[in-house]
Amino acid sequence: MSGRAQLMWDPAVAGYDFGPGHPMDPIRLDLTRRLVDAFGLDRDLEVVAAKAAGESTLRLVHREDYVEAVKAASVDPAAADPAYGLGTMDDPAFAGMHEVSALIAGQSVGAAESVWRGDALHAVNFSGGLHHAMPGAASGFCVYNDAALAIARLLELGAERVVYVDVDVHHGDGVQAAFWEDPRVLTISLHEHPRTLFPQTGWPEETGADGAGEGTAVNVALPAGTGDAGWLRALHAVVPELLAEFRPQVLVTQHGADTHFEDPLAHLAVSLDAQRAVQVACHEWAHEYADGRWVALGGGGYAVVDVVPRSWTHLVGIAAGREIAPESVIPEGWRQEVFARTRQLAPQRMTDGRWPVSYQGWEAGYDPADRLDQAVLATRKAAYPLRGLLP
Repeated sequence: MSGRAQLMWDPAVAGYDFGPGHPMDPIRLDLTRRLVDAFGLDRDLEVVAAKAAGESTLRLVHREDYVEAVKAASVDPAAADPAYGLGTMDDPAFAGMHEVSALIAGQSVGAAESVWRGDALHAVNFSGGLHHAMPGAASGFCVYNDAALAIARLLELGAERVVYVDVDVHHGDGVQAAFWEDPRVLTISLHEHPRTLFPQTGWPEETGADGAGEGTAVNVALPAGTGDAGWLRALHAVVPELLAEFRPQVLVTQHGADTHFEDPLAHLAVSLDAQRAVQVACHEWAHEYADGRWVALGGGGYAVVDVVPRSWTHLVGIAAGREIAPESVIPEGWRQEVFARTRQLAPQRMTDGRWPVSYQGWEAGYDPADRLDQAVLATRKAAYPLRGLLP
């Protein structure tokens, strides 16, 4: 194994563009890539442009009729079929939709292949993490489910135990659905409670299919308004014990930046510094529980200037073995480019001023009257006994 980290990047992924006014503005990808470059992280990474996922790869997760529907909408967006979730407000059809969606999926599949084969210890695709796409439908700004495809490719290559940890503010429903019956994959999602946010799934009682799939899905439904200390407390109260029990060969993580207090589409109150803390934890868990094999993906995030580029640049730095200190000043050239392209003032430092972030560990005890602790308890009671763990 080379030990060198890979950054999966093809400039063409910025063509994943639902049009003016859509929250999923592809400028977030380009600005992230440029910030990674501005900090000189390319010197510590191998930058790889993987090929687009082919039809046989897409069919590891997606139905053939759905792939054909995406291809048809890609050629003629006006003919998009809403029965497949295409041509909707969330997922407007656009020319070239199939090609760029398959390209993003290809980067995540390529990341999985590199890590499994030992070409890289860690691989990052921040254009990926499109976790809502279902086998037969687009959903929630997601056309092809690159995260599920990466996991499916790992299984195809011989992996027997893969853990997927999703910290996007929205439930990782598409990945959960893809492996609902598969005991080789444990999906763990921390997200805002389904009562208050799309896709209205991810209840703690969702624990996998009866039989072989029982106990393969874990969901932590966080109260709206949860901030740094609660978010980190919930994560550490659930994830490490499950990793220790499952013993994954590969850790796949999804780092949607839409948990941030500035994000316009959700209701958590998490800072950039807490997002960085979670990225550091996932890196450590990959080494502690999965022999270092780590595939890290992007996801949601709609504060496209202030939050997303900083959050994912931290992720890339952590994977590359060159963490960016939170107090680091952002290069002026990048800030000038942001203003020229968006007329917005860019942030000046790689922190929200909350580093280091502190939280109280679960082992110190819990408060049954606290809403955050109630959410953690509900998850542990629903999922832990199915994995032979004490709740």
